[in-house]
Amino acid sequence: MSNHVIVGSGPVGSAVARVLAGRGESVRVVTRSGTGPEHPLIERVAADATDAARLTELTGGAAVLYNCANPKYTRWETLWPPLAAAMVSAAGRAGAVLAITGNLYGYGPVPGGRMTEHTPLAATGRKGRVRIRMWQDALADGVRTVEVRGSDYLGAGAASIFSAVLLPAVAKGRTAWVPADLDAPHTFTYTGDMARALVTLAGDERAWGRAWHVPSAPALSIRELADRYFAVAGVKPVPVKALPRFVMRAAGTVVPMARELAEMDYQFYAPFLMDATETEQTFGLAVTDLDVALREVADAAEATAARTM
Repeated sequence: MSNHVIVGSGPVGSAVARVLAGRGESVRVVTRSGTGPEHPLIERVAADATDAARLTELTGGAAVLYNCANPKYTRWETLWPPLAAAMVSAAGRAGAVLAITGNLYGYGPVPGGRMTEHTPLAATGRKGRVRIRMWQDALADGVRTVEVRGSDYLGAGAASIFSAVLLPAVAKGRTAWVPADLDAPHTFTYTGDMARALVTLAGDERAWGRAWHVPSAPALSIRELADRYFAVAGVKPVPVKALPRFVMRAAGTVVPMARELAEMDYQFYAPFLMDATETEQTFGLAVTDLDVALREVADAAEATAARTM
């Protein structure tokens, strides 16, 4: 029997598993392929998490079920509902707390860009509505639950505008064309901080029944983030230039991924500021220094480059 069950073995799910195993907890990681971190206390199971009966079986006796899944970005509207429903059902039947890895999509564009946990869920876009429904369904079911919301991720293996645009440009020594206002302040969340917040809040009944923000480093612009990365990684800086906004939107008429990114581009053309003061003060969680997160990204990039040589 595992004390904790994690659905998903991406950067956040794997980080949660390592945090728990490091504390001596037994962990079961559930993915379709049976992947996950290697550790004596981590069991990796291949299973379809949309199968509520099978997931309930795997969650039996567990204290917490962590939703760290990451369905294909272009198919959220079809893939998330059955997956989220199965996790709500499994947590309820197993008597486990459901800890949801959340994001800021549900708020939609916010005047001034500053978001707290009490900002209304007012998104009208497709992906924002998916996230709102997931959270409201979990609350309506009556399961003990908490949603931990973070901003765009930094960390080894994390997918974001940073990893998708800047890192490939650095690897090839070419200009990084970023679909964003390069000087707009933006909050970035370290995946390690997300993992620690999930574990802490899942285990504290004061957190249940509402959403919380992950303590994150002070907001900075993409230009500032790029310069900080160049310094931490010790790599030759590449030019960082803004891609005209219309380019991604035009590409979205024929490229599915570009269409999805264009829907959410409001996050990068104005201040996008996540306030986690309440979480910090309530649970005493500290923010990892930004350079630590960037060093992790740089080490992963170096390891990838070495494997491809």
